[in-house]
Amino acid sequence: MVASGDSMKSANINFAKNHQDNYFKVAVLIPCYNESSTIASVVGSFSKQLPNATIYVYDNDSEDGSAEIAKKAGAIVMSEQNRGKGNVVRKMFSEIDADIYIIADGDSTYAPEDAPKMINLLINEKVDMVVAVRKEESEKAFRNGHKIGNKLFNFMLKILFNSTFNDVFSGYRAFSRRFVKTFPIAASGFDIEAELSIHALTLSIPFTEMESIYTRRPENSHSKLSTISDGFKILFSIIRLLKETRPMFFFGTISLVLCLLACSIAFSVILTFLETGVMARLPIVALSFGIMMISFLSLTCGIILDSISEARKEMKRLHYLRI
Repeated sequence: MVASGDSMKSANINFAKNHQDNYFKVAVLIPCYNESSTIASVVGSFSKQLPNATIYVYDNDSEDGSAEIAKKAGAIVMSEQNRGKGNVVRKMFSEIDADIYIIADGDSTYAPEDAPKMINLLINEKVDMVVAVRKEESEKAFRNGHKIGNKLFNFMLKILFNSTFNDVFSGYRAFSRRFVKTFPIAASGFDIEAELSIHALTLSIPFTEMESIYTRRPENSHSKLSTISDGFKILFSIIRLLKETRPMFFFGTISLVLCLLACSIAFSVILTFLETGVMARLPIVALSFGIMMISFLSLTCGIILDSISEARKEMKRLHYLRI
C-alpha cells in the first residue's frame, strides 16, 4: 500500500494536533559512518520536524569527526565499534526504548519532512512498519548499478517470498515498539533492510508504504555501499533467509534439480538397456544412483526442517503478539 499525497497532508495535520504532546515517545535513529559533511543538517532537520523526539546518532567507528559534529548539532551520540549497518541497527534496537522509532541514514538523501507522515500512518493504519518508497528527485539520485540491483532484488523477493514491497532496500522506515523488540537481527551489513522486509513477510506483520523524495548525495559525501561486493552479500543473505524461513521450498528445489540431473545422466544407459538388454557403463549408473540418493536426502531435510521452521515461526509470532 502506498499512501497518497492528500491523505499524507491530512495525516501530517492530525499528527501535529494529536501526537506532539509526548504521549508517544519517539526516537529517531541515525546510523553514521564518516558523514561529517551531512550529519549536522540531518540531525537539525529531524529536530525541526519532530521537536519532541529524541535524536540518536550511532557512530560506527567514524574517522572524520562525525560523532563530535552530531553531538554539537544536538543529538545523543552513542557508538558501535563493529563496522556494518546491521551491527549498528542491532545495538540501536536493543538499547533504545521508545514507542515509535524512525530510522534514516545520515547522508542527507532522505526527507525528514516526511517523518510526521510516517508516524501518522503507523498510528492511524495500525501497522508495525512504514517504509518510505524512494522517489528520485533526479536521475542521478541513484547510481545505475544500485538502480539495477534494487529492481533485481525486489523482483527476486516477489518470487521467493511473495513480497508486496515496492522498495525492499529503503533505509527510511518507521517502526512500532513491538516490531523493534521482537526482531531477531542476524545481518551485519547493508543486508539489514532485506532482513527487515523478509521478517515482516514471514510473520505476516502489518506494514504499509508511502512515497518519499530521495535526493542525491552532496558532492563531498561518498556512498559506503559497494555495488558488487555488497550485492553478493545481500544475495547470500536472501538465500540464507530462504533456507531458514522456507526450507521445504529451498531443499525441495535442490532435490528436484538433482533428480532431473540423475535422470538425464541415466537416460542413455536405460535406453541402451531397453534396446540391447545389456547394462553398460556401470560407473554412469552408480553416479546417477548416488545423485538420486542425495536428491532424496535433500527432500527429507526439507520436510523435517519445514516442521521445525513452522514451530519457530509460531513462537516468534506469539512473542510478537505479547508486546
